[in-house]
Amino acid sequence: MADWVIWLALAGGLLVAELLTLTFVLGLLSAAAAVTAIAAALGLPLAGQIATMAGTSALLFVLVRPFERRHRQAPAITTGTAALTGRPAVVLTELTDRSGRVKVGGESWSARLQSPGPALAPGTNVVVADVDGATLIVFPEEL
Repeated sequence: MADWVIWLALAGGLLVAELLTLTFVLGLLSAAAAVTAIAAALGLPLAGQIATMAGTSALLFVLVRPFERRHRQAPAITTGTAALTGRPAVVLTELTDRSGRVKVGGESWSARLQSPGPALAPGTNVVVADVDGATLIVFPEEL
């Protein structure tokens, strides 16, 4: 059997394995085996074929793998009360460093100021700094 057929079969087997595992590594090896099959069809001796496979694999890993890793990572998504941090709110009742209520995204929350200071009147815009249990820690919005 011709060498190029063996390399092509290896490329196909690695491609099927890649489709089953979705690791991307086997896909790069499959592409390298396909390039090696072309080299074998052009008459390259066995030592050259092995060098082509190794060189192409290394080149693909160096050039393609960093892009794949960068695009594979899902962006961090904050959920639950942690998603409230940084959101604007409106004071509903007088707000002090001990108690008060604010409205965030249509929901009413118990809240308190981040640091002691004068009480904020209803209608004042604030920003959520943190969440402590079911109480929002807020600070006045800078204008």
